[in-house]
Amino acid sequence: MLYGLTRLLNGLARCQAVLQHQQRGATAVEYGLMVTLIAVVIIGGVTFLGKNVSSLFQGVAGKV
Repeated sequence: MLYGLTRLLNGLARCQAVLQHQQRGATAVEYGLMVTLIAVVIIGGVTFLGKNVSSLFQGVAGKV
């Protein structure tokens, strides 16, 4: 019984060491994906709002 518990604890310690070693932070690829996603959202927002703002200014200019 004690031998099995010792093996289990040793296995858990090894798994923890492996998991801690693998979690070193974001890589350049992950940062690149985040920047790409942010750029797509910004471009989509500017495109969508740009059309609305343009039509708003044209409407105001027509009334003036």
